[in-house]
Amino acid sequence: MKEQIRIYLDDPGQLEKMYRANKASFQRAFRTLYPELKGNLLADGWHERLNYEPDELSWGTGRELALVIVASLVAGLIAKLPTFLAINQEFFYPRNIGFIIFPVLTAYFAWKNNVSTRTMAVIAGLTLTGLLFINFLPDVKKSDTLLLSCIHLLLFLWSILGVAFVGETRNNEEKRLSYLRYNGDLIVMTTLILIAGGIMTAITLGLFKLIGFKIETFYFENVVVFGLPAAPIVGTYLTQTNPQLVGKVSPVLAKLFSPLVLVMLVIYLVAILYSGKDPYNDREFLLVFNALLIGVMAIIFFSVAETSKTTKSLPEIWILFLLSTVTVIVNGIALSAILFRISAWGITPNRAAVLGSNVLILLNLLLVTAQLFRVLSRKDTLPGVGKAIADYLPIYSVWAIIVTFLFPLLFGFK
Repeated sequence: MKEQIRIYLDDPGQLEKMYRANKASFQRAFRTLYPELKGNLLADGWHERLNYEPDELSWGTGRELALVIVASLVAGLIAKLPTFLAINQEFFYPRNIGFIIFPVLTAYFAWKNNVSTRTMAVIAGLTLTGLLFINFLPDVKKSDTLLLSCIHLLLFLWSILGVAFVGETRNNEEKRLSYLRYNGDLIVMTTLILIAGGIMTAITLGLFKLIGFKIETFYFENVVVFGLPAAPIVGTYLTQTNPQLVGKVSPVLAKLFSPLVLVMLVIYLVAILYSGKDPYNDREFLLVFNALLIGVMAIIFFSVAETSKTTKSLPEIWILFLLSTVTVIVNGIALSAILFRISAWGITPNRAAVLGSNVLILLNLLLVTAQLFRVLSRKDTLPGVGKAIADYLPIYSVWAIIVTFLFPLLFGFK
């Protein structure tokens, strides 16, 4: 988008169209580019406009608001399908929980980015393939491949959402990083909405209980079931129409939690030596260890995505570098534990999935760590770190496809 801003810098009408098409991405790109454009009257005007913070929220156009309301209702109706069609909930929700939210958000961004009919057909085809595949898998009790397929299907649908978010822009790297930032902003906004909804639920149930009405069952089956899927949809709409809402919160959280997580991780690794626990012989501990790894990796990637759009001080880059280095060590321990368990007890679907995931994460972390080191050595710039993440995202998508669609067949639905 930065190149497009440069090209249309003398065309106010085109800049306005770009801004209205995607306010959040335009704002981020312009702020990164502005130091080069300072002194240009049009650029200075846009700088003042984008840094003006209105007192009231922007609710967008009536058409957009109506679309969000319809999308929320559709998501709620999908969530209610087990009730409408008498489907077993234990069968429906593990397989289809991703289809409650992701297709709706995918359709929203596809519409917002005016993707071509061909791209829309590909998105719809991939989504339908996932829907049919997961629901026609044999209903085998205690099936590891079914569980793995359900989990990685969420990553597959997340990847499809990313395709709709990126659209058909030429600068895919910048848009992929914007997609990561959007996910971080969405987590913050959705959490706030859910907290507010939880408070309202407690007050509502308490008030009705005081006058002798027990509405818990009705409320959860007819209000909460619509409210939960609506939260990320409304959160998406608010972050896209009001980038300033969490535009300052997310970088602060990234800056605050990166050093805290680094300290926690170092202390945790030292504590392992004295705890008597190890991931080599304790399966549950290995699972927790891998969950910790994924969580820390997500924090690193989100921090780097935020870092790439602003100028960072040397201490902040050092913190990210040290956090990446320590996480590589954690990944190495987890990977060696997986290899030990495979050599001792053989290959299983779970071990194969964890092994593949750990290898991919390790390679990505090594790339990010190397790029951060180059930045510290003044051999590269911060955008190079973001590029190391953006270029790698499709590889995770390919792995999600392999686990979702091939593992059940390769391991005989076990």
